[in-house]
Amino acid sequence: MLVIILGITLTVLDASMINLALPGIARDLRAAPSDSILVVNAYQIATLALLLPCAALGDRLSYRRVYLVGMAVYAAGSLASMLAPSLPVLIAARALQGLGAAGIMAVNPALVRLTYPARMLGRGIALNSVVVATSAVAGPSVAAGVLSIASWHWLFALNIPLGLLLLALGTRALPRNVARAAAPARLRIPDVVLNVLFFALMFVGMNMLSGSPGQSSHSAPPLAGLAVLALGLAIGAFYVQRQRKEALPLFPVDLLRIRVFGLSMLTSISAFGAQVLTFIALPFLMLDVWHLSALHAGLLLTAWPCGVVIAAPLAATLIGRYHGGALAGAGLALLCVGLALLALMAGAPSTAQIAWRLLVCGFGFGLFQSPNNHTIVTSAPLHRAGAASGMLATARIAGQTTGAVLVTLIFSLAGTAGGRGPRAAIGLAALLAAVSAVFSAARARKPQPQGAA
Repeated sequence: MLVIILGITLTVLDASMINLALPGIARDLRAAPSDSILVVNAYQIATLALLLPCAALGDRLSYRRVYLVGMAVYAAGSLASMLAPSLPVLIAARALQGLGAAGIMAVNPALVRLTYPARMLGRGIALNSVVVATSAVAGPSVAAGVLSIASWHWLFALNIPLGLLLLALGTRALPRNVARAAAPARLRIPDVVLNVLFFALMFVGMNMLSGSPGQSSHSAPPLAGLAVLALGLAIGAFYVQRQRKEALPLFPVDLLRIRVFGLSMLTSISAFGAQVLTFIALPFLMLDVWHLSALHAGLLLTAWPCGVVIAAPLAATLIGRYHGGALAGAGLALLCVGLALLALMAGAPSTAQIAWRLLVCGFGFGLFQSPNNHTIVTSAPLHRAGAASGMLATARIAGQTTGAVLVTLIFSLAGTAGGRGPRAAIGLAALLAAVSAVFSAARARKPQPQGAA
């Protein structure tokens, strides 16, 4: 578990901590600030587009092998990023890092499932969920600490010794697959290409619509973003139709036909969309409307992960005793209430008033995440654990990307002056949390038998 936890920490942190270094990277490599955002996007696109192929390799070969190769590629990408002499080389190195991260993330929950006995699996998934949740919000703080004493190169350099250590430990400690399909799925090149094109075009199209940081002077017109999205959807429709004919598809339509699995995916996408909506919008309220300092705002935001850490052990003890859909639904209802209370705050709230609301949100999110992840992982057959793991990570990234697009659209329509746009975004986050709670609760309802009235 130490190997699994440290590996996922590295990859999730990396997705968020480079943002703070972009101005320094652009300056040192003599690149336009608007181009430096590709350093972030290359990592995210490579990770998202290659999650499912890496998961399929895990089912076919072994999760252990995919994890170890992914860690080796990630360390190599970190070394190449640290030594990059120009922006194009750095972008290529970041894509290599993203490929390694995809290998690590794709099999992470499957390895947790193989590490813990079934009766204790809830604990393992809860621990893993806490690490993912806290790493996702800790990235900027970690980057600020490193950049306060060193150059941006050290953000990559620190990954190398830790990656090598995890390779050495993982070779000895990680479990081997205990079940494989009688006829393992073959990775066909056309399917992999379609998978990459689908996810890459969807990400790029949504990113164009959201107007990523640094793109202000070279923003693509909305029609271009919509065209890229339409192309991605068309390729996706063809790709999914092709996958429906496969016994063990790369895009796991077989798992999505399982009612509980499909509802769990919708629950995850909506919940992570709500989380990102809040984390992007809230600093605008804190800094521009409530006039808090950056340090004060940063410290307040840690109340959310603190709530997750408090809720996770409780969720671990309740998994198995209560239905996962009902348990996660209760957490999401609590998240919805906390977000609504945040959106409705008027005047200049005190530190305590903001902190306890964020603590409620984090507690609700922590109560949702572990049972939901447990349901996703365990509702798939053991020989398809890799595919379930890949979809779990895909749902998280898809939800986060959707949340970023929504908050940008709200800001473009309502602006940020006076807190109107940020409050509307947090209000939408509360609505998404409510929708997610409905999806989750629907899992607890037994489906009617065919032919029933």
